[in-house]
Amino acid sequence: MEYARSLWCMSNGDDDPADASEGADAADDAEEAGGAGESTDAAAAPTLPDEATEESLNEYLDEIAERLDGADTEADLDDVDALLDDAEEGVAEADLPEPDEDDEDADDPRGDLEDRIAELRDGVEEARGPYAEDVVDAIEAAASTLGDTEWTAAGRDDAADAVVAFVDAAADAVDDGVDADEIDPDTVDTGSADTEAADADAAEETGGDRTDDLVAALDAVAEAVAGAGLDPDDDAETIAALIDAADALEAGLDDAEEWDDLETHEQLRAQGYYDVLGHYKDYPVEWAALKEHEARGNVDMILLALDSLQSDFMERHCLEAFERMGKRGKTEASVEELLGRAEKRDRPSIRILGKMAAEEATETLVEYVSEDSNPQLQKTVFKALGEIGAAEAVQPLANQLDPESDTDDLVRPHAARALGLIGDTRAIDPLAGALAEDESDDVRAAAGWALRQIGTHEALEAVAEYGDEHSFIVSTEAEKAERALDEAAPTA
Repeated sequence: MEYARSLWCMSNGDDDPADASEGADAADDAEEAGGAGESTDAAAAPTLPDEATEESLNEYLDEIAERLDGADTEADLDDVDALLDDAEEGVAEADLPEPDEDDEDADDPRGDLEDRIAELRDGVEEARGPYAEDVVDAIEAAASTLGDTEWTAAGRDDAADAVVAFVDAAADAVDDGVDADEIDPDTVDTGSADTEAADADAAEETGGDRTDDLVAALDAVAEAVAGAGLDPDDDAETIAALIDAADALEAGLDDAEEWDDLETHEQLRAQGYYDVLGHYKDYPVEWAALKEHEARGNVDMILLALDSLQSDFMERHCLEAFERMGKRGKTEASVEELLGRAEKRDRPSIRILGKMAAEEATETLVEYVSEDSNPQLQKTVFKALGEIGAAEAVQPLANQLDPESDTDDLVRPHAARALGLIGDTRAIDPLAGALAEDESDDVRAAAGWALRQIGTHEALEAVAEYGDEHSFIVSTEAEKAERALDEAAPTA
């Protein structure tokens, strides 16, 4: 309430609120003498009695509403805000009847007044601005959309047109408010719109560079507007014109075509996935194209199909294509894709990483060696590590040969074979121990096979001594080791 009283007093040239009554009398005399409508804005400020009632508070709010309707400047709106502060204080201090708690339809004067104050405050906020900060925020949001969105070729052209149109409009709007040279559309390098004749890699690079230029152009406009010191009152028309231009920019970007706007087959066609086909065949064209890409070694296109065609059918065939390609299908991108799946214990992906001999997968796969609760996963991991030739896996795999471990008897032979594929001589002792002591003939035979793969004289001798073994599969490995030793022996 202090604001309303002080505003009244100052309007009469008196800085002392204690003389408010004298100021009020003078104002009354002035109104009688000069007639209605000749008082200043300050003199017209509403006042609130010390002992406010529901009726007087509503009248006070009515006058504030009128003052809000006539507010032309930010200072006027600041005055309205201050009067609303007084109104809130008056409502809080007023002795108003409380609603009957048992009657849901009972009147609530205090609540109704508080609602009116809240509505008037909303009106003040709606009447404020726009500000230069709003323009900057809109430009920064557009720049973020432009840089973060994956556009089609046509969409990138439309987005560029929207940016150039905005820069044009901004240059026209700022006039003397902003240095127009900073946002001159002729100085903005938006790149060439003709990307159709370029190859895929060049088109992608050009598109990326071009987008960077467009984002830089928007950043230049935002910086110029932020540094111009535009006043919401004095430069209202300039700010409004910039807001309109920013709205048009947003609409233009919304209308520009994104990859996500296209159907999957349209995306694939635009990226040349079907170009390998002379004509569409009766069975799914995606599969027909996939087989052709596999034959040609087009790893990127297989990855494109795997990412785009969200069906179990195509996922299975994409992974099978990589498995058949083996090392031929190994690229940084394919390993990254398969390793991401392997980290989720996807067995087909683990199997493919082995076929690719992807040493990048060793660290992840070694973590799964001891997962005794999942024998099928262990078998796949052991073989993959063997095919990779992962020396780091020798000790973890050797630990699985221990008969006292929790490793399944059906899994331990796979650990032995993996050690044979790796071929590291550190595995000779644990393999020889398994051959000598394990109760499972399958484990012993696998250990014998692994020692033969290592192939050193020591390894072959460790197997050859079991030629008279009662187990056929073990004695067979011993006989092969003996022949290898004979072949390696120098002739007389």
